[in-house]
Amino acid sequence: MPRRHKQFVLVAAIAGLFIVGGGLTAYQSRAAAAPGPAAAAPATVDVAEVGSRLVTEWQQYSGRLEAVERVEVHPQVSGILTAVHFKDGSLVKKGDLLFTIDPRPFAAEVARAEAVVAAAQARAAYTADDLARSERLLADNAIARRDFDEKQNASREADANLQAARAALRVAQLNLEYTHITSPITGRASRAEVTVGNLVAPSDSRPLTTLVSADRIYVSFDVDEQSYLKVVSGAQGKPLPVHLGLANDENYSLEGILSSVDNRLDSTSGTIRVRALVDNPGGRLVPGLYARVRLGGADQRDALLIDEKAVGTDQDKRFVLVVGADGKTAYREVLLGSIQEGLRVVESGLKAGERIVVNGLQRVRPGDAITPNAVPMGGATTLAQKG
Repeated sequence: MPRRHKQFVLVAAIAGLFIVGGGLTAYQSRAAAAPGPAAAAPATVDVAEVGSRLVTEWQQYSGRLEAVERVEVHPQVSGILTAVHFKDGSLVKKGDLLFTIDPRPFAAEVARAEAVVAAAQARAAYTADDLARSERLLADNAIARRDFDEKQNASREADANLQAARAALRVAQLNLEYTHITSPITGRASRAEVTVGNLVAPSDSRPLTTLVSADRIYVSFDVDEQSYLKVVSGAQGKPLPVHLGLANDENYSLEGILSSVDNRLDSTSGTIRVRALVDNPGGRLVPGLYARVRLGGADQRDALLIDEKAVGTDQDKRFVLVVGADGKTAYREVLLGSIQEGLRVVESGLKAGERIVVNGLQRVRPGDAITPNAVPMGGATTLAQKG
């Protein structure tokens, strides 16, 4: 190849290299200058401030309703049942007529006893007059002492017979009253176990009916040893509030007071039986119903309260995300207590005035920056609800 041609080829190659290099440098410059993808905006989550207030410490239990008074109605005299004066399951008042036993034989016995009393009165009056005459004769020595003693004894015997006749009359009158069986208490009657026409007697094991008081009712429940020592025994005689809710109640709509505590703790179950007294307006509470019971402490205490939605679970731990002054979240383990009006008591791990994430916990992690949406504690709503 001629020397001039080789020089031309070499110059062309060098020029091409400069051109390619210049183009690469320009691409790199443009690539460096081009903006990258936009950074993700901080998540918007509900944030509430931790507050404190006075609360009553409540312990929750399960219990059963029991009647304050329960009476089995039995006949006190034998006879034929002639009438039932109440409807099964109705409310009755003390003194209301429940059953009637045929009163005619007992009325006849009263009449006979009255006749015996009348005869005894006549005999007592005669012997009294006779004794008075004998006393006058004895003063004049006109009667023997033996005859006077006989008349005095006859008078005393007549008085004793009169007393016995009067006692027999009272028994006959009581038996007549027993033919009208009345309610000994105010309460709710069960069904009539014996119908009209049957013979009833005091020896019958089956009651005529059963009555339970209705104006007040007991709720009995078992308290564990720790709660007994902390709440019941620790109250030192102060009244303890009790709230009651039935199986179909969302809240605890009824209130009562602690009325009695058993005298021993069951070592098998580690519990002690406690009973509270609850007013029963309208008699809607009946013995045997299941009840949810809240037992409150005697004194209130200052406590921190947070929304249940703010609490996360980390294996066996409970935590919240605290929002710092820089707008970033931080992991904080907490120890939780009882529920108070829908909010959870925090025993340790937080301070009043700190802000925590109460909704959207699943969208942020510790250390993430967030856009806080301030809400009241317990009033957090989802972003979808707010949109």
